Amino acid sequence: MHDLLIRNAVVHDGTGAPGRSGALAVKDGRIAAIGEVDDAAREIVDASGLVLMPGIIDSHTHYDAQVTWDPWLTPSSSLGVTTAIIGNCGFTIAPCRPADRERTMRNLTQVEGMSLEVLRNGIAWNFETFPEYLDMLERGGTVLNLAAFLGHSSLRTWIMGAAATERAATAAEVAEMAALVRAAMKIGAVGFATSTAPQHNGEGGTPMPSRLADSTELSTLVNAMGESGRGVFMLTKGGGTSVAYLESIAAASGRPVMIAALLHNSTNPRGTFDELDAIAAAQLRGHRLYGQVSCCPLTNDFTLRSAYPLEGFAAWRPAMRARGADLKRILADPSFRQAVKDELRQPAGVRLFNGEWHKIEVVETARPENRAVENCTVDRLAADAGQHPLDWMLDFAIAEDLGTVFTAVLLNSDEDAVGRMLRHPHASIALSDAGAHLTFFCDAGFGLHLMGHWVRERGVLSLEEAIWQLTGRPAEIFGIPGRGVLRPGAAADLLLIDPATVGRGPKRRVFDLPGGAPRLTTDARGVHGVWVNGVRVADASGPIAAAGRPGKLLRDFAIAS
Repeated sequence: MHDLLIRNAVVHDGTGAPGRSGALAVKDGRIAAIGEVDDAAREIVDASGLVLMPGIIDSHTHYDAQVTWDPWLTPSSSLGVTTAIIGNCGFTIAPCRPADRERTMRNLTQVEGMSLEVLRNGIAWNFETFPEYLDMLERGGTVLNLAAFLGHSSLRTWIMGAAATERAATAAEVAEMAALVRAAMKIGAVGFATSTAPQHNGEGGTPMPSRLADSTELSTLVNAMGESGRGVFMLTKGGGTSVAYLESIAAASGRPVMIAALLHNSTNPRGTFDELDAIAAAQLRGHRLYGQVSCCPLTNDFTLRSAYPLEGFAAWRPAMRARGADLKRILADPSFRQAVKDELRQPAGVRLFNGEWHKIEVVETARPENRAVENCTVDRLAADAGQHPLDWMLDFAIAEDLGTVFTAVLLNSDEDAVGRMLRHPHASIALSDAGAHLTFFCDAGFGLHLMGHWVRERGVLSLEEAIWQLTGRPAEIFGIPGRGVLRPGAAADLLLIDPATVGRGPKRRVFDLPGGAPRLTTDARGVHGVWVNGVRVADASGPIAAAGRPGKLLRDFAIAS
């Protein structure tokens, strides 16, 4: 007898093949049969009018801290995700010595928009080394499957301490790091992740440790990863790491390179396409490079107390080092403002905000008498006041004791351009950032948005193409065997959706982080069931509390030449 039988579904297997009507049976957490299935089952689900597909593999998350207090990985577990890859950009919490915990948390507060008090109250520091961290996750269990990158910034801090944010590593320090990379690959890391992006700053605007690495350090560590014959090198790139340079790393290491974050910039409309074309040329030469793109507009809610969209500007750095009255003095300083304006006039390069003031609006005012400006754009408000938009925004925020909440549509706002990116043959659709920027940002439902907006509403992709991008493609790139596809013997990671209604709801604020702190979340639409290793963890009403923790820590990844 089967444990589960899902009947009358249109089954999409995750390979890109068209869907076929039929049934799917599950036994002991694995798919037992697909097609004509007449055997009895303990649970039968009638899926008439619904699509059955593999569960979504979210290959770009930052749940490294949250998973230590939230085994559900909220909200991904109710948004169709069955496997999450953590440690992206190298912003991990392991390895970490007790003496470095406060520094690590303060850096995450800045670079990933996390609350310091939430991290202090929430992280269970039952580990120091990367192997101990993986063992802790495995013992505690999770609702979703997890795969973990070894993170470069944590690795540098472990070896170099405070100097990790001050200088390049010595040859001896690089050798120590390489040894730890080799050890991590042996015990089940999915790869090695880093960042050279200029907006990735730690506390006080200090560059994250990985940004201090030179090319010798970077290539040595990726080569050490590649010695295992496994692993993906994941990099969020800055201007100094060209696609040509990353191709040379792929060629030397023999391993795939996942390049993030390729987002369309309306002030530099060819930039992302030039990089995707360079990736395509590298693929033709036999080097596996992929461009990680997003199907969502990059939006960010922020206050001037922590203005993440502006923190990629060198001129903004003094504001990142200040708090309270000191911060307000800096924001009011004409010379500070002029320096920011001057930098805004320079070519865009790689940064989040590019002077498109019509894409920033006031979401919530701190003072009731100012409510009339809510939902108005900064460019319009500044024009009405006869001011430069930067001056208006800073003056208004200072008058509200920096409590004004703004929202910015930063990148990916040109839907025609984004549609072309999504169809690029060497693009990998991801970049949810789930687990990070909790109070300002939530794209954990990116997969539902892809199928609802870009398939049903825009017709940019077929449903089978979108499902492949969310399931079979990341499983193949990251070497995850037996997942991302529906076939007998594969893990029963399943998602049941209504293609006529699938999508994500509007973002809303909840107060369920440690200490009652807020975060943004979104609800699933058109999701009728999520199963992880054969256990139903969510239905149309949301998470199923009695599901337990059926997820597995993934440690075995396929060797691919």
